[in-house]
Amino acid sequence: MAVETREAGRPLASERLDGRVAMVTGGTRGIGAAICRSLAEHGATIAAGYSQNREKAEQFLHGLEELGAKASVHQGNVASNEDCQRTVREVIEQHGRLDILVNNAGITSDRAMLKMTDEDWFKVLAVNLSGAFFMSKAAFAHMLERGCGRIVNISSIVGQIGNIGQTNYAASKSGMFGLTMSMAREVAANLQKSGKADPHGVGMTVNAVAPGFIETEMLETIPEKVLDRIRAQIPLGRLGRPEEVARVVQFLCADASSYITGQVWAVNGGQEM
Repeated sequence: MAVETREAGRPLASERLDGRVAMVTGGTRGIGAAICRSLAEHGATIAAGYSQNREKAEQFLHGLEELGAKASVHQGNVASNEDCQRTVREVIEQHGRLDILVNNAGITSDRAMLKMTDEDWFKVLAVNLSGAFFMSKAAFAHMLERGCGRIVNISSIVGQIGNIGQTNYAASKSGMFGLTMSMAREVAANLQKSGKADPHGVGMTVNAVAPGFIETEMLETIPEKVLDRIRAQIPLGRLGRPEEVARVVQFLCADASSYITGQVWAVNGGQEM
């Protein structure tokens, strides 16, 4: 039996993403930035989406380019279907294709349920859940026509176990599970119907990743005492790192992961066991 080997520091061929174009929403900071760097390190061309702070987005772009990656940044509001259609068109026009979509953009607007306003509810659902739907819808036709692609939705442990003061966020992240599984079924059905379901090919898959509490800007406003209580609930005794989430996303995007679809991958240190 032939055994595939790797050179030191070089990913296996099946892990490589050379020639692939990956769009990551909310891709210029936190988990999104780590995902962009991981995919770039494995050979992908990166299209990082962002909503505000063009200067910071340009700095991130230059950082990727200094690493030798081919990359671009695209400004838009994922809560707007028109913006999602436009940015996906931009990526395809600029890079010639779109192979990977990572729906990572997300916001919080925490408040106790009885004090939560209509705006608090709708704006979180609009970005976190509708944004993933609009972006996926925009990318679907292009991927289905080519018979291959990867869509990865970034959910959250909060969507699995809930959290006080985050009914809106929990609902949006839990909704991504149903969105992921439904899209995965539609993809498979469409490929079969069109005769493009190649059992030996890259295929088209849709999966979700549900991070636990990760060391990002989103946790900076949480008091240290609260973070200590959170750490105490995690079997591994620490917060996660963005790179640990990115590793799972990269794995799901690889050609060799073509038999994995409609699944939710938890990256939470065992917190929801």
